[in-house]
Amino acid sequence: MTEVNKPSEAGSGARPGGWTRFVTARPRLSLLLALVITALAVLAGSGVADRLGSGGWEDPAAESTYATKALEREFPDSQPNLLLLVDARGGSVDGPAVAAEAKALVTRLSGEKGVIGVGSYWQSRSPSLRAEDGHEALIAARITGDEKTAADTLDRIAPHYRGTHGPVTVKVGGMVAVRSDMQTTIKEDLARAELIALPITLVLLVMVFGSAIAALLPLGIGIVAILGTNAVLRGITSFTDVSVFAMNLTTALGLGLAIDYALFIVRRFREELATGADPLTAVGTTLRTAGRTVLFSALTVAVSLAAMLVFPQYFLRSFAYAGIAVVLLAAGAALVLLPAALILLGDRVNALDLRRLFRRGREARPSGAEGTAWARAATLVMRRAPLFAVATTAFLIVLGLPFLGVKFGTADDRQLPAGAESHVVQQHIRDDFPGNPGGDLEVLAEGGATQAQYTAYKERVAALPEVAGVAGPLVKGDAAYFTVQPEGESVDVGAQRLVGELRALNAPFDTKVTGTAAVLVDSKHAIGERLPWAAAIIAVVTLLLVFLLTGSVLIPVQAVVLNALSLTAMFGAVVWVFQDGHLSNLLGFTSPGSIETTLPVLMFCVAFGLSMDYGVFLLSRIKEEYDRTGDHERAVRLGLQRTGGLITAAAVILAVVMVAIGTSRVTNTKMLGLGIALAVLMDAMVVRSLLVPAIMRLTGKATWWAPAPLRRFHDRFGLSEGEHQAPEAPQRGAGLHSTCGCRRVGATSHDEPELALQQDPRGV
Repeated sequence: MTEVNKPSEAGSGARPGGWTRFVTARPRLSLLLALVITALAVLAGSGVADRLGSGGWEDPAAESTYATKALEREFPDSQPNLLLLVDARGGSVDGPAVAAEAKALVTRLSGEKGVIGVGSYWQSRSPSLRAEDGHEALIAARITGDEKTAADTLDRIAPHYRGTHGPVTVKVGGMVAVRSDMQTTIKEDLARAELIALPITLVLLVMVFGSAIAALLPLGIGIVAILGTNAVLRGITSFTDVSVFAMNLTTALGLGLAIDYALFIVRRFREELATGADPLTAVGTTLRTAGRTVLFSALTVAVSLAAMLVFPQYFLRSFAYAGIAVVLLAAGAALVLLPAALILLGDRVNALDLRRLFRRGREARPSGAEGTAWARAATLVMRRAPLFAVATTAFLIVLGLPFLGVKFGTADDRQLPAGAESHVVQQHIRDDFPGNPGGDLEVLAEGGATQAQYTAYKERVAALPEVAGVAGPLVKGDAAYFTVQPEGESVDVGAQRLVGELRALNAPFDTKVTGTAAVLVDSKHAIGERLPWAAAIIAVVTLLLVFLLTGSVLIPVQAVVLNALSLTAMFGAVVWVFQDGHLSNLLGFTSPGSIETTLPVLMFCVAFGLSMDYGVFLLSRIKEEYDRTGDHERAVRLGLQRTGGLITAAAVILAVVMVAIGTSRVTNTKMLGLGIALAVLMDAMVVRSLLVPAIMRLTGKATWWAPAPLRRFHDRFGLSEGEHQAPEAPQRGAGLHSTCGCRRVGATSHDEPELALQQDPRGV
């Protein structure tokens, strides 16, 4: 068993350390500089959403990506990204007036700057470009340039084609329109989510703190973190692509983590004030205790998010950029700006107690009543530890079972709300046009060949069991391409198997395969290849950080395993709801029947980091109590007693923010917000409240074991929340709480050092 920390020779914090002196030396100057920096961040981050991309799901080094770019360059007609759905309004698309108007639209579109490869049903008479009922047909083209250039071109030309033209009505679709609609929708949804989350969060903070002044502090820290991250993302877009979806994570984590960190710091500061400490001393003690825990927590979250940097898709890397920035800014603001504000506020941090309005006419709840409930719950769980451990584990595993049936796919227009114009166009094509629009595979042939060699290859492709038809080749110089139509759906198992068969097929020239199924195959391969590295980074660094916090070998392993287990409900719900379509009408989305490949990775990294956030807060208090008393069961009980309510409050507030994000009309964003909200609540209310105390009761004092070399390493480099006092036997009568100095009333050697803390009854 690890040795109990010895008392500090310098006293338990009577003198402020170097970091505390730095933070608290000039609080007014610190706040003024923060105000200036925040104003500059607003300017630097303005317009960041317009510079973000809406793609990034493909591996830039994959075969399909190479083939797609080559086809765009050599055969732009093969890669149309703009579709005009021409509706004859009940008439026939072959009618003279309709045909004349459609040809006029084709001529106009061909003359637009930045538009190439214009074709239509009225030129080619291709059956695939004509609806089966004869009332609709397509004009296809390609808008050149990168995402930003293509979006600008679309914004310029779309108003001139959308709407009624003589006998026809035109709707604008295609991938460039899907991406434009997605970007616009996300920006609108994000603004709405902020309007929903901010007032609800403020109300919850007032309920938690009582004081309106104290409640505004975490909200202010969150806003600073969000604005600062927008500026960071604006800078990152100057040299790499960043996904527009990252904006949602910035808002959610900026508010959620800043509130978490500020909750713990403000709460500890108010405890210190309640003992009679002056504001400067209270801030010093707070930074040495809760401040250390916040720092460890921020590191664990940042590491989980940084693991996404190992993946090549810029969609995932974008969340790492945004996540790391917002975590560090939230922690930095909580550890620098918040202490300065607390020094200046002093006892006024408790001002404007709005809860008095609801306490009139009835007796206020005694201080410690909430802690008593958590203590009783912990006692019950540990008394029936085997039952709670087995039942809770089984419950979480059952919730995760639907994930065994997960089907991976690619993001498409069905991410958008049903009324979005580009989604309407693509849905019409899926429902009313023959064949499998958008599901064909393209085989790029390079190196040159004779017509006989091309013909022989085409026959071999057509003979493959998964092939419904082959078109081509279209030859240009030494390059050519074939279009291969799979038998089934565009990304089903058969189409993915066909990609492998085409790539394995021998040919007298170099071949590269692309198309929706090929992009999916390459994306799955890239993620599967790098997933072990990402998991190893998260696991190893988390094990190290938790060891530095606790000095135990077993606790870090428990933390990683239990955190992973807490995510099962999220993954099960993702498949049951978003893949299988349950609750789709209630939640307002269209299920594509699959989950986008990168989403589970993203959700795991974010949810695992947030779960560790709460785990660190709980473990730090358990460790503190164990160092103080040497009593394992009492330490677990008191750790849960003193953090259970606060962790639950923080989880509920973060869940509110994530649910606000989950009101998005874009399915991936809805899945991200609602899924992580569920994971956070399950972690705080099930894993931290039931499974952790049950497992720690079963492992007993062995929980704290570490071999001698690691024990010496922790003695030298480890950190934990607390003042490192030697364990003392409680004395009969009044005593002091080891952490915050609150006087314990009537405690005896047989009493729990808990309930009747003489502190501000309004405290958290």
